[in-house]
Amino acid sequence: MTSSRALSVLAVDDERPALADLARLLRGHAQVEEVTLAHSSSEALRRLAERQFDALFLDVRMPDLGGLELAGVLDRFANPPAVVFVSAYEDGAVRAFEVHALDYLMKPVSRKRIGEAVLRIAEATAERQAGGPSLATADAREPREDPDDGAFVAVARGLGEGTRIISLPAILYVQAHGDYVRLVTDEGRFLQRDTLTEVERRWTPHGFHRVHRAYLVNLRRAVEVRPDHGGTASIVLSDGTSVPVARRHVADLRRRLRM
Repeated sequence: MTSSRALSVLAVDDERPALADLARLLRGHAQVEEVTLAHSSSEALRRLAERQFDALFLDVRMPDLGGLELAGVLDRFANPPAVVFVSAYEDGAVRAFEVHALDYLMKPVSRKRIGEAVLRIAEATAERQAGGPSLATADAREPREDPDDGAFVAVARGLGEGTRIISLPAILYVQAHGDYVRLVTDEGRFLQRDTLTEVERRWTPHGFHRVHRAYLVNLRRAVEVRPDHGGTASIVLSDGTSVPVARRHVADLRRRLRM
């Protein structure tokens, strides 16, 4: 569900050319009615105290108060705006989603990415108006049904497309792919420069299990183990995908799925 109401946006960046470019892209989107500019976090706080905005497009690195710190201040607001971070650096992406950002855009920002971010803002705004959950308004202190809901991995969207954040529960399996690993998720497939062994070490506590020399599976997404010829098997995941299971892993995998 998306909101048909036009959106009001506060854009914040201490670099004036970057802020001008961002404002131009936002004003060019049909669903954005109003764009207000702020050149510092302190100015943004004054603007936020004066009136309510639907969304805040926020640079990560600023001299007086960084974007991540400013987003933390928004927890004190009764009805905070949806937050979208804009940065020339990828190292803040995971922390950005820890403060419930809706998106993380890489500079120079493309019209396509602005459109995607505005769509997410519209959806969050519609949910908030309907009284439903929203990433932008969720309380970080609220207990989670799944403790891994807050575990994320930052992956490259593609050349020039910046970073995307994927929650670990959304990953079905990981496949070795040369010097990379391929993450197969509910939202598509992504390549990450890593080794399967290293991913296994980090993600085993989150329910991932090696089933083959080339595959690591999220057991929380497993449905059943189907026997194949010669003692091997396949594990069927919640989306219907089958992943091969090496003979030496079959018995242990069946035992784990019965637990």
